[in-house]
Amino acid sequence: MTTGPVEDGAASDRAASDRAASSRAASSRAAGDGAAPAKDGAPRDGTAGDRTCQLAREAIELLTTAGQTVAVAESLTGGLLAAALTSVAGASVVVRGGVVAYATELKTALLGVPAGLLARHGPVHPQVAVAMATGVRQRLGATYGAATTGVAGPGPAEGKPQGTVFIAVDGPSGPASAALQLAGDRRDVREGSVRAVLSLLVSALREDYS
Repeated sequence: MTTGPVEDGAASDRAASDRAASSRAASSRAAGDGAAPAKDGAPRDGTAGDRTCQLAREAIELLTTAGQTVAVAESLTGGLLAAALTSVAGASVVVRGGVVAYATELKTALLGVPAGLLARHGPVHPQVAVAMATGVRQRLGATYGAATTGVAGPGPAEGKPQGTVFIAVDGPSGPASAALQLAGDRRDVREGSVRAVLSLLVSALREDYS
């Protein structure tokens, strides 16, 4: 899984980035959902929502069959990932819980993201996504951790354009991450992020238990 180039002088940061960059090759599947973005206030068709439901069901089914669990750490998606997973009947068996760490300092306090990493790169960074996934997996006692961080908009933030998103999944085989550049308005970016990280989770589960 590739996250794009990272400029950093810290060896530990480079090692984390290398592990993420050499992990599963599912970036293109994670990023693609086939739905065209809609303008603010315009009605969406059912394609994107149906895809989210399909991916959530598949994730829950794979987790249930494998007897494994998941926990989620969310920033820009603000609970949408947890909502998608728990909308599936039977999710209570495999979903441990979730943390919405919207404020930067809470990523350290609640998820254990290194403060130095946040100081160097800010919260919108591939290594931050990996650290969030690892932290929520460990702290909530789950087999898998899934995480989202990015800029939903409107407009840029943290020196990055709207639609810049990093997602990660950490599991028994190690972390996998993806860098996304999503089009559309705030809602499109948030919903696209959920589909992408669900796709990444499904890919990890298939790889580990197929």
